[in-house]
Amino acid sequence: MDTPDTRTGATLAITAGGTLLGLAAFSTPLSIVPSVAGGLHAGTTATSWVLSSMSLGLAVALLTAGAVGDDFGRRRVFTGGAIVLALGSAVSGVAPNALTFVVGRVAEGIGAAAVIACGLAIISHTFPPGPARAHATGIWGACLGAGIALGPLAGSLLDTAFGWRYTYLLLTVLSLGLAALGRFRLSESHSGRARTIDGVGAALLGIGLASLLAALTQGRQSWTSPLELSLIAGAVVFLVAFVAHQGRASGAMLDLTLFRRPALNAATLGAFVSGAGITALMSFLGTLLERGMARSTIAASVLLLAWSATSVVSALLTRRIPASVSGGVKLSVGLVVVAVGLVPLTTLTPGSTTWHLVGGMLVAGVGTGVVNASLAREAVASVPAARAGSGSGINNTSRYVGAAIGVTVVTIVAVHPSTDPAGSLVAGWNTAVLGCMAFTLIGAAAVFLLHRADAAWTARPAKTPTQAFAR
Repeated sequence: MDTPDTRTGATLAITAGGTLLGLAAFSTPLSIVPSVAGGLHAGTTATSWVLSSMSLGLAVALLTAGAVGDDFGRRRVFTGGAIVLALGSAVSGVAPNALTFVVGRVAEGIGAAAVIACGLAIISHTFPPGPARAHATGIWGACLGAGIALGPLAGSLLDTAFGWRYTYLLLTVLSLGLAALGRFRLSESHSGRARTIDGVGAALLGIGLASLLAALTQGRQSWTSPLELSLIAGAVVFLVAFVAHQGRASGAMLDLTLFRRPALNAATLGAFVSGAGITALMSFLGTLLERGMARSTIAASVLLLAWSATSVVSALLTRRIPASVSGGVKLSVGLVVVAVGLVPLTTLTPGSTTWHLVGGMLVAGVGTGVVNASLAREAVASVPAARAGSGSGINNTSRYVGAAIGVTVVTIVAVHPSTDPAGSLVAGWNTAVLGCMAFTLIGAAAVFLLHRADAAWTARPAKTPTQAFAR
């Protein structure tokens, strides 16, 4: 293992800032979809891909990037990811058509995956367990919410002032700056084990997740077309093959024995529930506000701040919770608070006032901040220190796969033909929120039970070095 980086302030600023930038790139199109779709002459299916393409890149690359960073250098992969994020943003910014734009967005997702997964692993390497790491992961979790907040707002403001392409020019410049900072200000770290690349595993996982995300996106138009059925079948075949390969391959990308620990399962489930629940709903909120409640793009982006900005403050304050309160408890309580905040959002009408939404979004934001900060810690605390990148990759992959599934479900529930499009959309939204509330509460209960099981797991005598690592 390498000596921890002593330049902790710069390390935290660069890695957390990289997460903020990656999430801002992810959320930017939420406020400028009409402008992008119009400028690229995108139809209904292409517009769905405009929204979903970066999720595909993130889901495909997060686990691979984390594992490669562990073995070949987290700074190296972080810096390379920032460069890929810049290239993808540039391609999207100059795209002459929807296909080119989508390719650029997938590249953005791959680059952001490396930045996010290795950034959290670098934080784990730099800050020892205890108050210092709690502070650092709290800031990282806050930047997660800040990026989601700033992306739509910056996109809508730049689109109004100059045009949507300038948003991607700004992302390109900022990403190149991040790459330079990462290269010259971060210290290298890695797991110390023999360096190998599980090319077969990476390919199986990438193709399987790509097929799954593509099936979810195409399914919004039809679930019975030959293409859709082929994508679903491909996702099942390749993902099952990936798990089988990891179980028997030497130097496998993912050590399946890590999942013997209930804490990792709790963190992975919590990330999935957060993505499929509150993140999916907030991703659809702009559509609801603009098409169902006649709000402007900028107004919708500002209203989203009630949730995302609150989550930033809450994530920063989470470190003040006494150390005697475990990460699993904080995670499960945070999910319950999110569900409580969703209650007012189940009774909207096209004429609902802004204040009808704000109260619930503020409460949900408090819960989201606690969840983000807790997940940042649990993602790396529930795996051996040498596999911090893999822990981060597992956790964030679960989050974005959950978000992709959640957005698809919300879209299917909320959007359907009607003689009253606005009223139908709002009514469908109310139903979708009820479903997300129930799912979030079930997830909170399951996380708490896994937390209890982990207490018993850690109390047993360690039989292997892997089982001996500390929380």
